[in-house]
Amino acid sequence: MENGCLLNYLRQRGGALKEAWLLSMCQDVCEGMEYLEAHSFIHRDLAARNCLVNEHSVVKVSDFGMTRYVLDNQYTSSNGAKFPVKWSPPEVLHYSKYSSKSDVWSFGVVMWEIYSEGRTPFENRTNSEVVNDITIGVRLYRPYRASQPLYAIMYRCWHERPQGRPFFSELLEEIRKLAENPD
Repeated sequence: MENGCLLNYLRQRGGALKEAWLLSMCQDVCEGMEYLEAHSFIHRDLAARNCLVNEHSVVKVSDFGMTRYVLDNQYTSSNGAKFPVKWSPPEVLHYSKYSSKSDVWSFGVVMWEIYSEGRTPFENRTNSEVVNDITIGVRLYRPYRASQPLYAIMYRCWHERPQGRPFFSELLEEIRKLAENPD
């Protein structure tokens, strides 16, 4: 795609992107993930580096190398499999259990990446420190460009238990409402 990966796009454009564009990017990713969720696919590696941006700045979810089709909305990976720690929820960190709700957690991190203009989540922490932090309830801070209502959406994605996280269809509805009423 013309503008490459979302992560580099964010880093190159930094503060030049208006809040409405940032929210639109979140909505694009959420729409893609809602489609996957509705068709029983779990992405398992959702991150800004794995999204692409076209010539109209529309963001598309990509890199389906870890994606799995599931019948019961759950997939347990084999021990020793590599996974992106800083984008993963407790059930993946401790039990290698993936579901559309673990993708929701990762989506919250992608929103954070978008609003922090391409920063690395938990950037000064090792993977083992991040596992410990997440386990004791530490979550990513609110990026300065994210409004409190937007951060509330992000934060809901990081509920400790999968069943406490929203579905992508719910997130999409909330993001659309926020786009209509930014205040």
